[in-house]
Amino acid sequence: MIDEDRQWFKSAQGLDVSETSREVSFCGHAINQTGLFIVPNVLDDERFHDNPLVTDAPNIRFYAGYVLKLRQGINIGTLCLIDTKPREMDDEDRQLLQDLGEMIEQEIKSIQLATLDELTMISNRRGFMTLVDHSLKVCRRNKLPISIVLFDLNKFKTINDTYGHHEGDFALVSFAQIMLESFRDCDVIARLGGDEFVVMLLDSDEHRIGTVLERFRIAAESANKKFDKPYQIEYSVGVAHFQHDTDEPIEKMIQAADSAMFENKKEQGAGTDR
Repeated sequence: MIDEDRQWFKSAQGLDVSETSREVSFCGHAINQTGLFIVPNVLDDERFHDNPLVTDAPNIRFYAGYVLKLRQGINIGTLCLIDTKPREMDDEDRQLLQDLGEMIEQEIKSIQLATLDELTMISNRRGFMTLVDHSLKVCRRNKLPISIVLFDLNKFKTINDTYGHHEGDFALVSFAQIMLESFRDCDVIARLGGDEFVVMLLDSDEHRIGTVLERFRIAAESANKKFDKPYQIEYSVGVAHFQHDTDEPIEKMIQAADSAMFENKKEQGAGTDR
C-alpha cells in the first residue's frame, strides 16, 4: 500500500521488510502507471540501478507490479513480484499477474462496498462499528477520554422536496466533505444513514469539544458561502463524553449523543424529519 511518504507491505512472501520510504520504492513508480509495470533487469534502468534496495539488501534485480485500483483514477498500491536475479515475463506470466491483481481488486471493492457509504464515500454504520472497535482499544490502552458527536441535517426533507434529490445528495456529500476537512485523521467519521452523521473523537472531553465544534461551524458557514445555494446546509448536533474505561457498548454511546442532539434540535426549533 502506498501513502504520501511510505510504502507498506501488508501481505508478503519471502520478504522481511514491513515498510520503506516511498522515495526509494519501486511501487511508488508503478502506482503512477496503468497496467503492468515490469523492469526485467533493474541494473539496466537508470531510474533504479543505484537504488539502495538494489545496491543493498534485498538486492533487487527484477520487479513486476500490477497497480491496485479502488476505482478509475484512485490507485492505492500494487501486487508486486521481485527477485534477486533478472527475469523475463512471457505473455502467460503477465496474464497470470494481471488476473491475480484483478482478484485482489475485487476483494478490496467487496470490503469497500460493505463498509463505505456509496454516496459520500465515508464509512457507513458497519464500517464505523469496525473502526470504532479498534479506536476504543487505543483509548483504553492509552487512557484517553472519548467524545461521540452526532449530527443531523436540518430541513433535509425540504431540500429534497423543493430542489430535488440531486440537491439532497449534494448536501449530504458536502457535509461529509466538511467533516473530513474539520476533524483529525485519528477521529472516526461515518454516515449512519439518511441525514445522520457521527464522529468519534479520541482524547476529547467536555473541555475541548467546544473548540472542535466551533471549527466545524466555521467550516460549514464557509462552505455555504462558497456553494451559494438557494438553501443552507444546517445541522443539529449532540455530544456525549465517556472515560477510557467505560463499559458502555458503542450503540449506547451513540444513543446518548442522539438524545443530546434531539434536545439541541428542539432548542433550535428545527423540527425533525424522523
